[in-house]
Amino acid sequence: MTTKNTFLIAGMALLTSCTASKTNTIIPEPTPSSGNIASLKEVFKKDFGIGTAMNTPQIEERDPKVNAFIKEQFNMVTPENIMKAEELHPQWDVYNFTLADKLVEYGKKNNIRINAHALIWHSQLPAFARRIQDVDSFKTFFKNHITTVATRYEGKVFSWDVVNEALNEDGTMRKSIFLSKLGDDFVTEAFRLAQAATPTAELYYNDYNNEQPKKRAGCLALVKKVKDAGVRIDGVGIQGHWHAGKVPFKEIEESLLQYAALGLKVMFTELDIEVLPRNFSGADISQRMKEDPSLNPYANGLPDSVQQQLASDYEQLFKLFLKHKDKITRVTFWGVHDGQSWLNGWPVRGRTNYPLLFDRQLQPKPAFYSVVGLKQAKK
Repeated sequence: MTTKNTFLIAGMALLTSCTASKTNTIIPEPTPSSGNIASLKEVFKKDFGIGTAMNTPQIEERDPKVNAFIKEQFNMVTPENIMKAEELHPQWDVYNFTLADKLVEYGKKNNIRINAHALIWHSQLPAFARRIQDVDSFKTFFKNHITTVATRYEGKVFSWDVVNEALNEDGTMRKSIFLSKLGDDFVTEAFRLAQAATPTAELYYNDYNNEQPKKRAGCLALVKKVKDAGVRIDGVGIQGHWHAGKVPFKEIEESLLQYAALGLKVMFTELDIEVLPRNFSGADISQRMKEDPSLNPYANGLPDSVQQQLASDYEQLFKLFLKHKDKITRVTFWGVHDGQSWLNGWPVRGRTNYPLLFDRQLQPKPAFYSVVGLKQAKK
């Protein structure tokens, strides 16, 4: 049996069992780079970048199979944690650039663009920064951190999430340590400092639920404030942590149009579609739920009906992305495969989640075929 026929039969079997209602989906042929399955970065190379989040073992290339897979499928990467302040800047006068430097070198040797994440975020701050009481000292930390880190990677990263999650759900400013110490203008100042330190990198504001009307309005106002101050901001990152069967397609499209109307680029920066139950939306990592067996219904595998819903949601989402590809810089999945997803441990520890296109064995799910089939259908 030829490789091509093996691929077609396997893909058809998945779609027949899990997405039978999608009779118009065409199974894509394999690309030369992968041999077995299509490459996401090749399928969408004329549309937008395709990214993933990488953890420490992946950055250190500990697993040759996973390493080869990342290079086949993705042309952009974002570090999950190693460029956050807690990791990079553990003490006042101490920086630890070892892993961040490895990631930059990884991108350079594999022709993969680095989306650096994140300069300013209220969470995962180093302990010493949280203990600073004096306002002037905190301003010094703020300035030194942005300038030192952004300058080091000038010309080496494609983009920066300059400020992450500064808004509440109603669009008001989050009562973070940055707001309390530095006031309402800290976002503008962060972009001003980043602009000076790294003039070639694209500069983004990143948040979750900023496709929802109230939070979107706050995000638009925040961006306008930065622009009105004469400071460069290139775009907005919509994280894209959504739930199967509840993806807000209408709000996503409205947000794309409204952000683009301000001259902004849009990145979908942390995409995953959760399939497990929880009683709140968004991605505020401070929120937790008590462990309960009923909240982990698919510990032994995902039912076909849920696979079908996931495939349908991803297909409709990528149709929307392709419709507005002129406004979108990249689409980044928050993890390489289901086993890596942060949603296995949040908001309930120990759950088995399935939010991505590839399963725990790096095998494509029906959602993968529904996504790449969109491009194959146009040929």
